Amino acid sequence: MLQTKLVDTELIAWTIEQRRHFHMHPELSGQEYETAAYVKEKLTEFGIAIKNNYSAPNVVAYFKGTEGKKTVALRADMDALPLHEEGDKPYISTVPGVMHGCGHDGHTATLLAVANWMSTHPHLVKNNIVFIFQSSEEASPSGAKQLVEEGILDEVDVIYGIHYMSNMPLGKIGFATGPAMASCDDFDIIIEGKGGHAGNPHETVDPIYIATHLIQAFQSIVSRNLNPLHSGVISFGGIQGGNSYNVIPDKVNLQGTIRALTYEGAELMHKQTAQLTESICTSFGAKGHFHLIEGTPPLYNHPEACEFAKEIIQKTFGDDVFLPFEPVLGAEDYSYYLKEKVGVFINVGMQSEKSQYPHHHPKFDIDEEAIPSAIELMIQLALNA
Repeated sequence: MLQTKLVDTELIAWTIEQRRHFHMHPELSGQEYETAAYVKEKLTEFGIAIKNNYSAPNVVAYFKGTEGKKTVALRADMDALPLHEEGDKPYISTVPGVMHGCGHDGHTATLLAVANWMSTHPHLVKNNIVFIFQSSEEASPSGAKQLVEEGILDEVDVIYGIHYMSNMPLGKIGFATGPAMASCDDFDIIIEGKGGHAGNPHETVDPIYIATHLIQAFQSIVSRNLNPLHSGVISFGGIQGGNSYNVIPDKVNLQGTIRALTYEGAELMHKQTAQLTESICTSFGAKGHFHLIEGTPPLYNHPEACEFAKEIIQKTFGDDVFLPFEPVLGAEDYSYYLKEKVGVFINVGMQSEKSQYPHHHPKFDIDEEAIPSAIELMIQLALNA
């Protein structure tokens, strides 16, 4: 456990208790009403004003600083996953088929601890603080997108968020500067051909054969159209067409995902996948229908916010604690906040024997030794921003 300057053992124990409560009572994306009610109850106990002009089950609270020259937003996500938890921990999920398999219970408890601390040390808080307890990070529609559209960041100067990471050593804190996480958009494609007997292929327009060309052509977008410095990937995850040995079907369905580290890369791949679907299918005498399912944009950590966060980490915990992160092609809807305002998304390491399973695994768990430093980090960022 890293040494903390502002966080005492009583607050740490309280936070772990809250985290275990959330873990035992998980709720899926968009359904976090009991979690939201619990968070509101605690915030009310702290005397922190709840803003009721945002859509439920999101919870937004406001703490007025002593000077109020700057407004800092702090975000935690609240939703769980449709997984049946495995293991024998005393705080195992009480909801069959639902568990906190990504650490959002820890994020919520950590932000609640920050609110608790500020309520007992109001004289130390100069900046205004917006607490964002966000619904629906794991599924669409995105809770972050919804809150941004509702004006959550209108008066905010900078925003910070954390994520406990099971693939990052316990005791390390870090992030990637600039492009950090990918966009995530899905697509459905229907290829309409002309079915017939497999012995008479000349009388058909074979959608399976056309699909093979489409799958190959999509890879050329990444290798020949996308700037090599703008990482991206297109992957097919599903193909359905036909159910007989000797019948060529009249239709094939394809599903896949498009991910990019830059806005420009994402836009290019959206455009090219749609164009290739239409042109290749037309060239074979078929009809191609491309449907893009828009997801989250790329997550861009602003360099100026990263420089400040790195300085805070090193001053608070020591130079050796900061660990630069490589960009990853996973996605996070925190990217909607960073598209609008300066900020950074920070990884808090917790890889250990207790936290040896990856995120979204039925045996995933948070190593609670990481919690004190996460609370300290968020307080220091909010106080000094």
